[in-house]
Amino acid sequence: MDQEYQNILVPVDGSKESELALERAIFVAKRNGAHVDVLNVIDTRAMAYNFAGMSDGSIAYQLVDKSKEYLSKLLKEAKEKNDFDNMDIHIRLGNPKTIISFDFIHDHHNDMIMIGASGLSRMQRAVMGSVTSYVKRNAPVDVLVVRTAVDQ
Repeated sequence: MDQEYQNILVPVDGSKESELALERAIFVAKRNGAHVDVLNVIDTRAMAYNFAGMSDGSIAYQLVDKSKEYLSKLLKEAKEKNDFDNMDIHIRLGNPKTIISFDFIHDHHNDMIMIGASGLSRMQRAVMGSVTSYVKRNAPVDVLVVRTAVDQ
């Protein structure tokens, strides 16, 4: 029996791997008539660590603005290159692991997560742990870890 996904979540972080996941999600969504939610989670734990808690809030606003620019660019590219517009962009602040695995999919009723193999360096994975590993172990929906482009 073929599973037809209707609401796919794609977390993106600016990495090549996350953009490959988005490309794959668009391909699957077009074939199934599905919707794609593109999510960028701004990790507030890293913000507190990097800025030693001395933020007056303007840093968060700057990060949200950068995220909006990035997500808008992805939305525009999906429309122009793939003729796909059944897509919404979202920004959340917090822990990417729990937001992707539980909070967002609960709020938006996603039935699949397509996530890049890894957006972190080896050092970042050692310190913070891999978001991808956490999501694939804990999310209550199907998770596809994307490692290759659609045409490969």
